[in-house]
Amino acid sequence: MFPGATTDREAASYVVVGAPLDATTTFQPGTRFGPDRIRRFAETFDDYDRRTDSDFSALGVADAGDVRPWDDVEAYLDHLAAELRSVTYDDAVPLTLGGEHTVTHAGVEAVEPDALVVCDAHLDLRDAYDGNPLSHACVTRRALDDLGVDRAVIVGARTGSETEWDRAADADVTVVPPEDAREWIDDFGGEDGDAFAGESVYCSVDIDGVDPGFAPGTGTKEPFGLDPREVRDLVRAVAPAADGFDVVEVNDRDDGQAAALAGKLLREFVFAREGGR
Repeated sequence: MFPGATTDREAASYVVVGAPLDATTTFQPGTRFGPDRIRRFAETFDDYDRRTDSDFSALGVADAGDVRPWDDVEAYLDHLAAELRSVTYDDAVPLTLGGEHTVTHAGVEAVEPDALVVCDAHLDLRDAYDGNPLSHACVTRRALDDLGVDRAVIVGARTGSETEWDRAADADVTVVPPEDAREWIDDFGGEDGDAFAGESVYCSVDIDGVDPGFAPGTGTKEPFGLDPREVRDLVRAVAPAADGFDVVEVNDRDDGQAAALAGKLLREFVFAREGGR
């Protein structure tokens, strides 16, 4: 159980669901260990949050355990989407622990947002990778082209194929490189108000959006990334507008840095959504 997720499932406002999919990772596998690892390294966190003067355990979070994957990715995503959709039907917010980034496909399908905000080192705008349109390298493309998302904002992106950069130039994609992330986050709640006013939002954090010096436990490391405070503030900014959240691509190839950060970001999402930015 995620620490502090003590509310009964039927009464919950937020439901943690583990999705330990590890089928299309292309460099260092291990995301199958992500959900349990995130839960384990969150055990040291104090329940009380000084900034919001609230206890995590009092915010209505339940942990529904893991949806165990199998080798048919398409069928698994359909099943996971159904599980997450059941959360939304109960007027709760799904909080998915990955697992590879492909699981965001299920989260987006369940929530049906207007906009997708992604923290990611990679554009993930390939139409297929190694012939597979359901690869982790295609998840943002699938959201835009197949799942009805009107626009995507990719914060922290710093690499992609030439074809992906061409797709990113279309009007439905905004790329915020690492050097511009702080300004974008700070302007989010500025005098012009919420950047997503009137829109439903899904927020996905691929832990490789963070510089690997801070979160080395991920499969496809890309230097020159965001620092943890920037990602924290991104999550805080987006959370009040978001109807779903995930943190993905955590593996077991570090001493817990990536998992601890992932767990903290999930908590920040809940605290910010309950108490505002």
